[in-house]
Amino acid sequence: MSAKSLVEEMKRGLDAPICLTWELTYACNLQCVHCLSSSGQRDERELSTEEAKKILDDLRDLQVFYINIGGGEPMVRRDFFELLEYSVANGIGVKFSTNGAFIDEEKARRLAAMDYLDIQISLDGVDAVTNDAIRGEGSYDMAIRAMENLKAANFGQFKISVVVTRHNVSQLDQFKALADHYGAQLRITRLRPAGRGADTWHELHPTNAQQREIYNWLLKHGENVLTGDSFFHLNALGESLPGLNMCGAGRVVCLIDPIGDVYACPFVIHDEFKAGNVRDEGGFAKVWKQSDLFLSLREPQSAGACASCGAFDACQGGCMAAKFFTGLPLDGPDPECVGGDADEALSIISRGSEPKPSMDHSKPVTLTRKKLPVSTAS
Repeated sequence: MSAKSLVEEMKRGLDAPICLTWELTYACNLQCVHCLSSSGQRDERELSTEEAKKILDDLRDLQVFYINIGGGEPMVRRDFFELLEYSVANGIGVKFSTNGAFIDEEKARRLAAMDYLDIQISLDGVDAVTNDAIRGEGSYDMAIRAMENLKAANFGQFKISVVVTRHNVSQLDQFKALADHYGAQLRITRLRPAGRGADTWHELHPTNAQQREIYNWLLKHGENVLTGDSFFHLNALGESLPGLNMCGAGRVVCLIDPIGDVYACPFVIHDEFKAGNVRDEGGFAKVWKQSDLFLSLREPQSAGACASCGAFDACQGGCMAAKFFTGLPLDGPDPECVGGDADEALSIISRGSEPKPSMDHSKPVTLTRKKLPVSTAS
């Protein structure tokens, strides 16, 4: 089967998601300005240990072989290791994202002893000044300490996960060098205007010139750098980047949040994209296979306003979440369209009128940050 045929098959949906993200908790020790889930405080409706294990049973029966666990900070949950071990014992591999706060020497050794486990340490700057302005004071040292502990425990190739902003695009080579130093793999992802990111996207997202810089850098390094396929909108610039060229929302991708709600994509935690809840009759399997939302997303999609653009086949109109939370129509161009086709529409959208995330678990007091100078380049 050709790559194009495979993508077309995936657009019609699969029997089980190949990229399932499960946010275990909204509790977090940090309060990053771009947090997709507006995390901070735990939700009292959070799934119990037994409910979480029931979900893992359902995923095993669906033959899901791998899940992404996040939060919030997943290691905050007291049953974190219990759930990890239960998942692996059921043949479901785990990659979990963490800010590294709780990976001390003892936990690093415990993690290194587990099979089918991958760890992703979040870092948004190669220095404390850049990183801590986004993730909070002390978070850079916290992440580096976790990496040191994993390296000392011989964990193997963990991931360093970077959300690309206009303040760290120039550090891509240094991020790669840092990953190489730890024997890690670099993963860079696109900044989405979701969660608290909706309030900071206009100030933080890379400029058009920086988008081209990211594209050229990925063409050079993409075979050795993970992206989660989050930069497929840049394919409009020419040669396609490695990965699938499609939006997988509700087709091959979905999110389970800490209270069991299932969303089409980790970047659209909004009622409009909620497909059901794992606590309902039939559990996750019924939501995945029968929800009206997911079935509609698996239908052929119109090119809409992008139909006349010669680059549509390359970029597929970009990211659904990025459009939605910037107030653009879903069949319109991506807000970071490299051809500038969304610029006029964005200019007439009143700031603050865009759709807001359905829930906000931010802490009442924001951590102190030193502000970075805002680039005026375009």
